[in-house]
Amino acid sequence: MPDYELPFGSSGWDYNRMPDLTGKTAIVTGGNSGIGFESAKKFVSKNAHVTIFCRNEEKAKAAVADIAKEAGPEGKVDYILMDLSDLASVRAAAEHYMARHEKLDILLNNAGLMMIPTRTLTKDGFETQFGVNHLGHFVFAQMLFPLVEKAAGRIIAVSSIAHNWGLKRIKFDDLNFDEDYSSTNSYGQSKLANMLFIQELQRRLKAANSKVNAYVVHPGYADTNLQRTGPGGIEKWMMVVFGRFFSHPPVHGAKSLVLASTDPEAKPATFYGPVKRGGLGGPVGISPVAPQGKDMQAAEKLWDISEELTNVKWSV
Repeated sequence: MPDYELPFGSSGWDYNRMPDLTGKTAIVTGGNSGIGFESAKKFVSKNAHVTIFCRNEEKAKAAVADIAKEAGPEGKVDYILMDLSDLASVRAAAEHYMARHEKLDILLNNAGLMMIPTRTLTKDGFETQFGVNHLGHFVFAQMLFPLVEKAAGRIIAVSSIAHNWGLKRIKFDDLNFDEDYSSTNSYGQSKLANMLFIQELQRRLKAANSKVNAYVVHPGYADTNLQRTGPGGIEKWMMVVFGRFFSHPPVHGAKSLVLASTDPEAKPATFYGPVKRGGLGGPVGISPVAPQGKDMQAAEKLWDISEELTNVKWSV
């Protein structure tokens, strides 16, 4: 028996299941390229008001112009600059959005870094992959949560099959990899953190009888800039060669993101993504979660530590 499920049929989930999004608001971090860009296009095509968040203004403006070409009659798109490696920037960007919007239906935390060859730190002193992929989004979601709650909306994290890589645990005794840094272990930890964040967030939401729900997805092996700009040396070469044979275009990788963001039948804290070839590709359904991704003790501990490190307190 396969360890995956195809609840939307053997062909997997597809965009024809998307509902109309008129009156809905959506945020996509990293919406200027790759799977975030494709997700934003799908949202505006169904009449959502989408705001993309990214670091580079020139790239943001170009992306907005391209996304706008796909907009339905009520669809809108704009951008706000944000650097996830700088929590002051994250807070300022969230405040900018909150000052202009009364609610938020879809918070798609998509942006990320992959397999940085050399250990670096964020402006706040966190190992970069953990700081950007997890802690930056943790603060961003915490600040925007009141708007999501007003909309009874959805919070989505983009994890990866890499949550099963490397150490297969959160390195609580050395989150910054001060010793024995490994680009793959660090990346795997950050993606495991994304998984555990959603598991603990959904547990808290359910306990509080909140109408907000949390979802976690992966894009499979999508052919994006992530593989070309993150890894270095032999790892980069291997990713490029491997990608020629096993990757799929970003528009397919984005299916799981859009599924979790919009489909009325999407189930919270369920790992949506391509299910064949170990999760690298194929139809989009429900992928298996590694045991460490379901460790609720680790999820609670990570939550508490994340609040302490970032000096935030969630209201749920």
